[in-house]
Amino acid sequence: MRDLSIYIHIPFCVRKCLYCDFLSFAASFEEMESYVNYLLREIKEQSIFYRDHQVISVFLGGGTPSLLSCEAAGLILQTVRENYRMTAEAEITMECNPGTVTAGKLRDYITSGINRLSIGLQSAQDKELARIGRIHDFETFLETYRAAREAGFKNINIDLMAALPGQSIDSYQRSLELVTALLPEHISAYSLILEEGTPLYDRREQYQFPTEDEDRQMYQLTKTYLGKQGYQRYEISNYAKPGYACRHNQVYWQRADYVGFGLGASSMVQNVRWSMPATLKGYRDYVENMPCKDIPGAQQLTGREQMEEFMFLGLRMMCGVDCRAFADQFGQQIEEVYGTVIAEFTARGLLVEEDGHVKLTEKGIDVSNYVMAEFLLD
Repeated sequence: MRDLSIYIHIPFCVRKCLYCDFLSFAASFEEMESYVNYLLREIKEQSIFYRDHQVISVFLGGGTPSLLSCEAAGLILQTVRENYRMTAEAEITMECNPGTVTAGKLRDYITSGINRLSIGLQSAQDKELARIGRIHDFETFLETYRAAREAGFKNINIDLMAALPGQSIDSYQRSLELVTALLPEHISAYSLILEEGTPLYDRREQYQFPTEDEDRQMYQLTKTYLGKQGYQRYEISNYAKPGYACRHNQVYWQRADYVGFGLGASSMVQNVRWSMPATLKGYRDYVENMPCKDIPGAQQLTGREQMEEFMFLGLRMMCGVDCRAFADQFGQQIEEVYGTVIAEFTARGLLVEEDGHVKLTEKGIDVSNYVMAEFLLD
């Protein structure tokens, strides 16, 4: 029996943040209710293709999934359980924005089986939050976090962002200090990427952003400070207390099977990739014609594409790329395919080979995008 992870996209937000280019938008209660009904149908109808899988993780992402009513969230998870074989220890995560939940709602989430909460804080500084269009302040986040603990959540992630407009190294360090004082099990720390088409990109001349050097200092500060606080870095931007690495995200980096339900959701099962329609009309039309034999936009990955993904996703993890797993999967030694590039980057101090793994050095992590790009095959 093969393992399977399930991603469920909830595209609704109170309002879109100024930096966000995700598939999300504000909607009425009626629109959300209609969407959930289509989602339930999709989850149920698609289950016929996964009879030989067992579900090891479910991730409700968005958007802001915590806008869902307790009843809707419970129905979604009930539909998954009724139609898929779910392991007893499955990790079930819900993304949550401060100010979108109550103590009662959080208790109901626990009752429905959600056992991991991911809270989007981004910064502990109210001025920084306002500049990027977040709907909450730090005090609202604290209320949400405390309520989650009181409800019984024992596995909580907090999202942080660096290189925000008007952010300084000192203010970022203060955010790290305030967050780690709460003892969350997991911290995701990313640098802001200005995406074309977002309001923040369009207004970028109005703000003073940290310099590239300051961004790098924040990056180094994250690694050093969180390490001292007992967080193990297991992926370039993710840190966890021992035993709390996110199982669902590791599925992506390890190229295991996952299926996405909902608007625009992506899937990869046995090296076939596809995505659901990215418009509500397109999504509804697709669901109304289920079960479908034809997967929308399905792409069978070539052996070359599989190797490329194996390398640049594997290098994101601190454990690196498993050379034996490469040989088992592709029938070739990793040196036969990538020997030249590995030798070059090892000589330059950007890669190291240890215990049968190829991994980025600290110097290599600093230029990880450049290194990973060199593993694309001609």
